[in-house]
Amino acid sequence: MKLGINSAILGHYNFEEMLDFAEKIGYESIEVACWPQGKAERRYAGVSHIDVLSLDQNKKEEIQGMLKDRNLEISALAYYPNVLDQDPELAEASKNHLLKVIEAAAFLEVNMVTTFIGRNHSLNLDENFKLFEKIWPEIISFAQQKNVKIAIENCPMWFSNDEWPGGKNLFTSPRNWKRAFEIIPSENFGINYDPSHFVWQHIDYIKPLYEFRDRIFHVHFKDIKLYQDKLDQVGIMANPLEYMAPKLPGLGDVNWGAYISALNDIGYKGHGIVEVEDRSYEDTEADMDKSVILSYNYLRQFLI
Repeated sequence: MKLGINSAILGHYNFEEMLDFAEKIGYESIEVACWPQGKAERRYAGVSHIDVLSLDQNKKEEIQGMLKDRNLEISALAYYPNVLDQDPELAEASKNHLLKVIEAAAFLEVNMVTTFIGRNHSLNLDENFKLFEKIWPEIISFAQQKNVKIAIENCPMWFSNDEWPGGKNLFTSPRNWKRAFEIIPSENFGINYDPSHFVWQHIDYIKPLYEFRDRIFHVHFKDIKLYQDKLDQVGIMANPLEYMAPKLPGLGDVNWGAYISALNDIGYKGHGIVEVEDRSYEDTEADMDKSVILSYNYLRQFLI
């Protein structure tokens, strides 16, 4: 397993500077943020270390050369929008850019894209699966034609009032995974597994690794801390950020020894990518850099 970093936390660096920083720490791979150029849609969104709309052969060779010189790999091109958004214009724009990211992954010979399914948070589950069945077969078919795997993260995208009540990602639980895979059984359609999202949903985050071992294309290393005293006050129907907080690996409630042991059990040989979303390390660029270093130092003990 290769230890890598999601580049969104390093948006204050350009692509080459970001590679230099990751190499200096010891990381082996990068999940490269590929949002459209322009204003960020939300926290950690909007970072674009590779502009997929301006890629050409010269840029490809430049990117591949920089990676080779630093002995780094790209684990995936990352773009996490909502292609099932209730606003049809936003949904269409997100879908179109996702297709461009898939095309770029094939062109760069990365062959992996990490993303969300999305969700219309104002509709119920069955209504959203009808949307999924309408929109997503075309996306997966395009990825299959390009020999690109699509790894969907299991983040519910329910943190704030504008995401209440259903959240903005359908791919939140083992039952929903099964339903999605029944609709689209393609071997190019799989999971970007993040244990932290199961912790606050009170779902076993070890058991699904064994059940879905053949669908796990990519994994995230992100921790989360539940505050029982806050949960006792607001209950599980409150916005989740009222009783939990994403943390650096080792600073929350994930048992990293058990998680990585299970990944070893199932023979996972891909990339384990640190995803930093810890507000305690957001005040300055130096804090962000520190978060990336601390995460590496903690996780390296499990991945020698």
